Amino acid sequence: MSDVVVWQRVEGLIVFAAGLLVLMMDHAGLPWWGLLLIFFAPDLSFAGYALGNKLGAFFYNAVHVYGLGAALFAVGTLLGHPVMTTVGILWLAHSGFDRMLGYGLKTTEGFTKTHLGEVGKKDA
Repeated sequence: MSDVVVWQRVEGLIVFAAGLLVLMMDHAGLPWWGLLLIFFAPDLSFAGYALGNKLGAFFYNAVHVYGLGAALFAVGTLLGHPVMTTVGILWLAHSGFDRMLGYGLKTTEGFTKTHLGEVGKKDA
């Protein structure tokens, strides 16, 4: 595993941990099971792979970039909308969680090909 990949995985850990810390302060009164559902909601983008690798990668990446969670968090904060703010935090935390585990943004080559390397591939 290259140094860059290690740093990106560490960055994912930091984003995930920061998201959890923010949620400990305020989670809009949502129940734990609701938070869990929102946390894993970005994974529904896997369904895009039913339309082929190119569209699958597009849908997966569109919801797994840090920018989407950051935008939801910012807009929710600016509008004083605690549920949207919480969704943004959870979206960021989810993307960080995935990066921490080595699930990077997808290439159009297939689901297992990511910017962090191949998912499930072990270095020799």
